[in-house]
Amino acid sequence: MFSKLKIKGGRPKQTNSNTSELARREQRLAYTLLLPTFIILALIAFYPLGQVFYTSFTDKTFASGEKTHFIGFDNYKRLLSITIKELPPIIDEKTGKQKIDPRTGEKLYERAIRVLPRKPIRYRELTQFSLFGKRYVIGATDRDFIQAIWNTISFTVISVLAETILGLGIALVMNSNFKGRGIMRATMLVPWAVITVVSARIWEFMLAPSRIGFFNMIFEKLGIGDGNMVFLSNKSIALPTLIIVDVWKTTPFMALLILAGLQLIPKSIYEAAKVDGASPIRQFFSITLPLLKPSLAVALVFRTLDALRVFDIFQVLLAQKTYSMASYNYYQLIGNRAMGLASAIGVIIFIIIFGFAVLYMKLLGVDTE
Repeated sequence: MFSKLKIKGGRPKQTNSNTSELARREQRLAYTLLLPTFIILALIAFYPLGQVFYTSFTDKTFASGEKTHFIGFDNYKRLLSITIKELPPIIDEKTGKQKIDPRTGEKLYERAIRVLPRKPIRYRELTQFSLFGKRYVIGATDRDFIQAIWNTISFTVISVLAETILGLGIALVMNSNFKGRGIMRATMLVPWAVITVVSARIWEFMLAPSRIGFFNMIFEKLGIGDGNMVFLSNKSIALPTLIIVDVWKTTPFMALLILAGLQLIPKSIYEAAKVDGASPIRQFFSITLPLLKPSLAVALVFRTLDALRVFDIFQVLLAQKTYSMASYNYYQLIGNRAMGLASAIGVIIFIIIFGFAVLYMKLLGVDTE
């Protein structure tokens, strides 16, 4: 052992091989100490996850003694199969030209049900669009799930963007010195502290489609509408209404995370910027935003992943009128007892959330800062 030591400046120094051996021993000790944690993690996390993956390839029925069969990717095909077909025009036999709707003046086409495939799986109309003078229909084998994906992603993008902008504004105000700042901070957190199901019920009463509802009462007094506006049954305004409810509830959470980031920025930087004559707007874009980027990234990742799993607001306020991915998953598992199909939905949700997480980490540099 001593032959491997080198003498320099009168003092013995260990060689790299001795250091590497010590590092390897410490590494083995670390793995040994972590082994129980890995085993427990595998039992409580990876095993259920693997079970969900396996069940997604079967036709298992929830709470049933029926025999389960392995059906491969059939559940995924049923959920994600989409087709685009051209709608042929309806020709008037007398004139030989395309028929025109006399009420709307629009050209008439064959019904989507006549062109969409019906075997081996029936496709249902999702939406129609026109391109280069032709009319097309998009069909899906599970229209509700495709619509649920679109609803969830639209809900996530709009609500998270609005919460980030509003949260940043509130955090900037809360970060300034004024009397009663502590009370304002505590009050700000009230919407976020209320349980989501409870707050959704409160909003359900406020959005009631009659004069009993708070908003209908206010709108009627202001001369807007007839006091019978259906916020949650009208498909064109149901999703925007849900986004408003979510922004009201979750903006304080975003403001709290951003406020924590603001308080980490040294005051001396702003004092130096003032001495250099930088305006408040220049300070915001040159100092605040760059130094706030790590906190904003963490807040965006948390809120985006949470919004993609949204369930309670959709379930309480819209029930089965409009689905999110999670509420459709619940409907298939509890309502239809289609456990294999529900497991496939769970896997798809997992993949979408994983994709968003990786995208955020790459774009915002969360893994490097």
